[in-house]
Amino acid sequence: MKKHFLLLLMLCSISSFAQEKTESKLNTPVLPPPAPVVTKHQTIINGQAISYTATTGYMVLKDEAGKAKGNVFFIAYTKDGVTDITKRPITYTFNGGPGSASVWLHMGAIGPKRILMSDKGDALAPPYKYINNEYSWLDKTDLVFIDPINTGYSRAVQGEDPKQFLGYVEDIESVGEFIRLYTVKNGRWSSPKFLAGESYGTTRSAGLSGYLQDKFNMYINGISLISSVLNFQTILFDKGNDLPNILYVPTYTAMAWYHKKIAKEYQGDLQKTLREAEHFALNEYATALMKGDLLPEDEKQKIVQKLSKLTGISDTFIKNANLRIEISRFTKELLRDEGKTAGRLDGRFTGIDFDNVGERYEFDPSLDATISGPYSTTVNNYLRQDLKYENDLPYLMLTGRVQPWNYNNVQNKYLNVAETLRQAMAKNPYLKVWIPSAYYDLATPYFAAEYVVSHMGLRPEQRKNVKFTYFESGHMMYIHKASLIKLKKEADEFYDETLK
Repeated sequence: MKKHFLLLLMLCSISSFAQEKTESKLNTPVLPPPAPVVTKHQTIINGQAISYTATTGYMVLKDEAGKAKGNVFFIAYTKDGVTDITKRPITYTFNGGPGSASVWLHMGAIGPKRILMSDKGDALAPPYKYINNEYSWLDKTDLVFIDPINTGYSRAVQGEDPKQFLGYVEDIESVGEFIRLYTVKNGRWSSPKFLAGESYGTTRSAGLSGYLQDKFNMYINGISLISSVLNFQTILFDKGNDLPNILYVPTYTAMAWYHKKIAKEYQGDLQKTLREAEHFALNEYATALMKGDLLPEDEKQKIVQKLSKLTGISDTFIKNANLRIEISRFTKELLRDEGKTAGRLDGRFTGIDFDNVGERYEFDPSLDATISGPYSTTVNNYLRQDLKYENDLPYLMLTGRVQPWNYNNVQNKYLNVAETLRQAMAKNPYLKVWIPSAYYDLATPYFAAEYVVSHMGLRPEQRKNVKFTYFESGHMMYIHKASLIKLKKEADEFYDETLK
């Protein structure tokens, strides 16, 4: 009995000590991150010398009681010598994923430095380099690049659950709060405000267009939706959902045209061929898929033959796939006879798998063999060398640490933020939307973006506020130098027109 009592006393003591240690750890004050680092620079854009200030570091997100919840990493570039800040636009920008840092837009297109690649967009031999970006948007607008929580250097505060940031609603709220805080702390309420997002960043931008208006009464002047996805039903190849099968056809056609796999009668003018593919997709093909198993055999054979000619995929494959070409099958099948795979982010690029018999590629050649290495090397070097910012955390460029992403707001439905954008445009008739899209982008196909806008229910006077621009490149269209130059030209026009 005495032995059992001593054992119980010992266990209680250990438990009490562990509890005190845990409570001590929990009660340890969370130190705020160091103040952002400020550096001065100069660059030349459109032949004009631009002096600017770079501010690099964290913005602490707190609840209304003042408790720190998350540290959001950002890089802000502001033009020096501006006397009237009310006339100087500010653009909040980010990439997508979800799970991507803002590095792609930052060092590929919009920021004052860009990664040196071939004119086509191929990676050069390592070690990779960055150069002054003469096509930066900094001459038109101040720029704030935001890395959402669990991307870049952004993290939840010690003791806080990262899940509170990892979901559509959670992300909109945290990025929206960052934008509010930055606007307040830097006196930018009276500045024209823009959002620029890429990929899932366009989803975020559309969500923010409504959130910022409804939550903070912050009205946005313009939104750049680069490689846009607003309705996920258009890109998810689920059984019973035929929309992607229809909307991807023109992009398949573009890739087949680029790699010379398309039928001879379509090898001429790309634009003419794309119009043919679009018409086929919306008419004969869509009707055939609507009929399902009731489609007569003679009609089915006609669809097979036309789809084969437009996509470069064999009749046999299309028959066996029940007329539906899923994206990851297409990237493996298109160049199978050459022993190559095609890129998903950018269909111009090719890769080589272990063998040629697989159903899907082993890696995306337009990501893993093209942009991942150069962007990782240069952003890590640039932060320390030019911006004088030091952080020993890994900079998470594109990570799965945000998964599982919470879509509870649309459980048992597809996420569709187009309606949020429509409402924002209805409440703010001055809001302008620019949608740059690329023909060789299989991640967010241009025809799907067109479909979504044409189903938003915009009135003619609202539709005039939406502009599309098309590029003969891929998801990150700016890695192609000719497209980068065009993107800058179109961006200048967008800002000028919006602020006119």
